[in-house]
Amino acid sequence: MKPAELDIWHMRRALELAQQGLGYVEPNPMVGSVIVRGAEIIGEGWHRRFGGDHAEVEALRIAGDRAAGATMFVTLEPCCHQGKTPPCTRAILDAGITRVVVAMGDPFPPVSGRGVDELTAAGLEVEVGVLQSDARSLNAPYLRLVGSGRPWVIAKWAMTLDGKIATKTGASQWISNEQSRAIVHQLRGRVDAILVGRGTAVHDDPRLTARPPGPRTALRIVVDTRGSLPTESHLVRTARQIPVLVAVGNEAAAADRERLTAAGCDVFVCHGATHAARLDELLDELGRRRLTNVLVEGGGQLLGGLLDAGAIDEVHTFVAPILIGGAAAAGPIAGEGVDLISQTPLLDAPKVRQVGNNVYLHGRVKREK
Repeated sequence: MKPAELDIWHMRRALELAQQGLGYVEPNPMVGSVIVRGAEIIGEGWHRRFGGDHAEVEALRIAGDRAAGATMFVTLEPCCHQGKTPPCTRAILDAGITRVVVAMGDPFPPVSGRGVDELTAAGLEVEVGVLQSDARSLNAPYLRLVGSGRPWVIAKWAMTLDGKIATKTGASQWISNEQSRAIVHQLRGRVDAILVGRGTAVHDDPRLTARPPGPRTALRIVVDTRGSLPTESHLVRTARQIPVLVAVGNEAAAADRERLTAAGCDVFVCHGATHAARLDELLDELGRRRLTNVLVEGGGQLLGGLLDAGAIDEVHTFVAPILIGGAAAAGPIAGEGVDLISQTPLLDAPKVRQVGNNVYLHGRVKREK
């Protein structure tokens, strides 16, 4: 195997390791590392949980004394600052690594090129860019949070073959089958927050929890401009056990804000005069709270507002082979929409598979480079 091919082979392994941190490390990035001598891997590791050892440190621990003179592959630029853990650059230098291959730089301001510079200045051979596009894809939500200060937004809905998410009376349980709902619970278990509108919260009275639990317990968020979410709703009744954030507008009565707060909900006031402005404020607030992945489960007005704002990053759709009909039956996305087909967002390389009698389609929204 040629040296360049061997580098790719080792970096692919590092990326496989990094993926195992999904749902455990956010708001940190997923990172994997392998330490090698030629084709032999002598140490490997990944960032397993937020606040825990970084991938490089775990790989160095396994490699032990054999790390001296070896090559390290790592999917993200090693940190060079004291955070929850000591700087990885210091550990690399102390171990005697002589070459470091990095998939991509870390845009996090305390690192952002300084990690590579420190290793280079110490005389190590450093190469950046091997499988960079794969690494960027892996950590796209992290890059969104660091770059824009906002979370990665995942839209999810289940619909009938004729594009309805409920009947004309609002009945929607259950359009998707049990296997599809199991996939949704897996999604819920790895995100930081689950977002719905007041209509969904009232009509479906959902728990918005992962069953069985996943690595994360998501903050449950309701967009409720008037702050009228009923006290007897499941979300409000369980707010002291599992956090609930209610995003209200200026028009929400003080008595309702106090009622929700007294029940254990966190009330966030969005001051924008329009639905779009309030959504902008909410996304900014979720970014300030360092939420990386937000799953949006409806309804149509909420998803439509996010689509109009260009804020949807990823889509998960379940299509059931049933027909509801009815002009008054709701579709998954409302809002303003686009005027021309040429203006529509496009999913980049979507994946499609059959789940029982449902069709499951998911993918990321294609962005201009």
